[in-house]
Amino acid sequence: MSDSWFEVYKVTPGVFAIYEPHQSEETIGYLILGEKRALVFDTGMGIGDLKALTARLTHLPIIVLNSHTHDDHVGNNWQFDIVYGMDTEFTRQNARGSRDDAQAEIGTGEVCGSLPPGFDRNAYATKPWKIAKLVHDGERIDLGDRILEIIATPGHTPDSITLFDRAQGLLFTGDTYYQGTIWIYRPETNLAAYGNSVHRLAALAPQVKMVLGAHNVPVASPSVLPELSAAFDKVRARQVQPSPLGSGKVVYKVGAISFLIRKP
Repeated sequence: MSDSWFEVYKVTPGVFAIYEPHQSEETIGYLILGEKRALVFDTGMGIGDLKALTARLTHLPIIVLNSHTHDDHVGNNWQFDIVYGMDTEFTRQNARGSRDDAQAEIGTGEVCGSLPPGFDRNAYATKPWKIAKLVHDGERIDLGDRILEIIATPGHTPDSITLFDRAQGLLFTGDTYYQGTIWIYRPETNLAAYGNSVHRLAALAPQVKMVLGAHNVPVASPSVLPELSAAFDKVRARQVQPSPLGSGKVVYKVGAISFLIRKP
């Protein structure tokens, strides 16, 4: 689609990847269509006009659900009337918005190309949004002939989730897995919880046909799920030597999987 900020890819029938290629995070959200409703899984940076874009893709009423509430995944939540949120204090805190985190996303070297026409760099902030409904692990969202299951996968953040369309074998993993170095170094990251979460996802691999992450490249093979779990186990068992990267952080690389973690 012609848009100055987003690129849109139809990855399967009724599923669109909405990609932001002009910012270093290369965030990917998803528009998932049912017969009666649609769901937007992550609303991105809040730099482009996501609501206008989704209106060109569907006329169905839209529910928003976030893979987690870091600013690069919730930036356009405020545009939508129905936003579901995990029942955690981390979610409630981030729903209040943030200016500092947003400003860091457009700092020197973070943006490639031009910002959208009319974008006010100085006013840019993650705007507050209202949580219309609190949701929990195991809940199912019926879009009409398409049911999405919420799987709590804390670790990257306390409110991280994975979304599973069992009928189609589609697993939307947010920042728990994406192609590229996985960031699990922030203060809110819990490595033990992350390990439990990736084990849970690995157990689902036989039921999965496609893994859809939240950064860089939208589609991966389900074989990455046991690879991810095994790689993280090796890191936790200190079987991998890290490489320093930046202040206080190290990268652990195991085959095609790599993790950015706080320096031990």
